[in-house]
Amino acid sequence: MSSLIALPARARAHLNAADVSLARGGRPVLTGVDVTVSPGDRLGVVGENGRGKTTLLRVLAGTLAPDSGSVHRAGTLGVADQEMPSGDHRTVGDLIDVELRQVRAVLRDFEAATLALAEDRPGAGETYAEALAAAEAIGAWEADRRVDVSLAALGAVADRDRPLAELSVGQRYRIRLACLLGAGHDLLLLDEPTNHLDASGLDHLTAKLREHPGGVVLVSHDRALLSDVVTTVLDLDPTSDGRPRVYGGGYAGYREGQRAERERWETAYRDQQNERHRLAQDLSAAQNRLSTGWRPEKGTGKHTRATRAPALVRAVHRRQEELEAHVVDVPKPPLRFQLPDLATFPGATLLRADEVTVRGRLTGPASVLLRSGDRLVVTGPNGSGKSTLLAVLGGVLEPGTGSVQRRRGARIGLLAQESPQPSRRPAFEVFEAAVGRRVSEGRLAGSERIGLGQLGLLPSGAAHRPVRELSIGQQRRLDLAILLAARPHVVLLDEPTNHLSMALVDELTDALGATGAAVVLATHDRQLLRDTAGWPRLAVS
Repeated sequence: MSSLIALPARARAHLNAADVSLARGGRPVLTGVDVTVSPGDRLGVVGENGRGKTTLLRVLAGTLAPDSGSVHRAGTLGVADQEMPSGDHRTVGDLIDVELRQVRAVLRDFEAATLALAEDRPGAGETYAEALAAAEAIGAWEADRRVDVSLAALGAVADRDRPLAELSVGQRYRIRLACLLGAGHDLLLLDEPTNHLDASGLDHLTAKLREHPGGVVLVSHDRALLSDVVTTVLDLDPTSDGRPRVYGGGYAGYREGQRAERERWETAYRDQQNERHRLAQDLSAAQNRLSTGWRPEKGTGKHTRATRAPALVRAVHRRQEELEAHVVDVPKPPLRFQLPDLATFPGATLLRADEVTVRGRLTGPASVLLRSGDRLVVTGPNGSGKSTLLAVLGGVLEPGTGSVQRRRGARIGLLAQESPQPSRRPAFEVFEAAVGRRVSEGRLAGSERIGLGQLGLLPSGAAHRPVRELSIGQQRRLDLAILLAARPHVVLLDEPTNHLSMALVDELTDALGATGAAVVLATHDRQLLRDTAGWPRLAVS
């Protein structure tokens, strides 16, 4: 038995990936990824949908070979994919045994070594010492108890005779996660582990990851988990040189570093564009001088004017060479969200709801009073009526009891949790049609009309594709663009972070905090709740 196995997880866990690249269908998915994870490191992997986060996790786990580069691992490995197969005949106990198979193997080795020692076989003492050290290194005798603790904390089924086929995907996922947290692995690779977890489960996961002595690689969009857990962040989103970036200082360091990197990128791109524009203007001016140099005015000595031609020709050629030599090697930066100026009615009551209820959907009477600049966060468990209340405020749903009053001329915009049925039309046409209707109906002045590109929510390529071909996140961005283009006085947002990238959520949160419009949020997002901690709360139940 290797002496490395006898070392505690803090000493033996190590994961290194060097210059890893991988393409699928001719499209680069990973390019030049460098990652090192040592004991005590908790690496967060972030990026937009489709940037290769899950692919990278599979490469690190060894289930997918990169096209180039290398991956080296030391220590035991526990992996949680997003996908969770059901298995038709296995039980909860079978799944636990599979996830704890290494623990079971170590205990079998220890039992065999104990028997050999009792029978006084040659070399039994050394074998027993190694087997004991291996079992102690992973706390093998406590593994099942640790799993039971995590099963209870995650709200998972603990009955080991229960068939997996009777359980939901979420239940099976929580069982596997509990096993991984209790198995004592040196390295944990987790893909969106907050899926299917409630508040207490999230707290347990956070605590277990923070105290894990080995290494952790965490793929997640959960900003609160990243903020609470990670020590380093790998960002797979596009950069000026096309290579991923690694940021130290935890999630806060990542946000600060990414912001600085983005500003440098935008500055370099702008400087190159400005320089190319200047060179083009110089060439145009030189060409104009050459043209006028060949057309002397009447009564002047054309031979005198003609002698200037060679110098002007040389100037034109020089400017052409300078322009051709100026290569714009900094790619255009990603879009940055721009919140339009939203309308206000200073001092006036925009919306008032008194003791509203909706039978079967919003049982507790809720009251809301909004003026320009007001902020409100609606909280409550699933099914408590948060979405119903926003629908009532937005005029989409009539209250069963109580009343709602809206100021005449006040524009109220609602972003629902789910996007409408996607259209076959291009996104920009859907956007223009929605804005055009508001203008023609007199609900929006023509001078207030803005284009889709001005909001920084969809790149040109996506804007010209049919909505039904866009990703869920891109459809969500289109919904947000249509809402904000209406210049609402009251902005109602139902779970606004759903399907949006972390960068956009941060930009949106900052913008909403500064706008003069009234803003109401309904959310479970822990980081958004933290970021809006100073906003008034309305708890529905």
